[in-house]
Amino acid sequence: MTVTKTRWFRTVATVSLFALLFTVAGGVATAMESKGVLKPKEVMALVANAKTPADHMKLARHFNAMAAKHEADAVEHEALAEEYAKHPQPGAKTPMSGNTPEHCKYYAEHCRKAAAEMKAMAAAHEAMAKEKK
Repeated sequence: MTVTKTRWFRTVATVSLFALLFTVAGGVATAMESKGVLKPKEVMALVANAKTPADHMKLARHFNAMAAKHEADAVEHEALAEEYAKHPQPGAKTPMSGNTPEHCKYYAEHCRKAAAEMKAMAAAHEAMAKEKK
């Protein structure tokens, strides 16, 4: 196989992977909207004024949905890191530039930490909802 054909197959494979990742991520985002993600103003108002178990459960659902989003982002960036490692980009000599495996691994770890924080917030609000009963 010639270099041109090999490069073409790599390009097609990379584009296909990105399309799949964005399709999955889009589906997760759509599912999240229907499963309790609140607008920032709603979150602020509920945090300031939550009094009933229903208020706290609404916040718990929001934080669980946000945790799921961060987990999906982490998975996406881990896959991107693998692809960038397989197919280094020309000129990507700066380790943390946006098109390097190191950048994607860093962002995936950041997303995992954010997901853990969101899960902790959800658990706290679930506990508050139980206390209010």
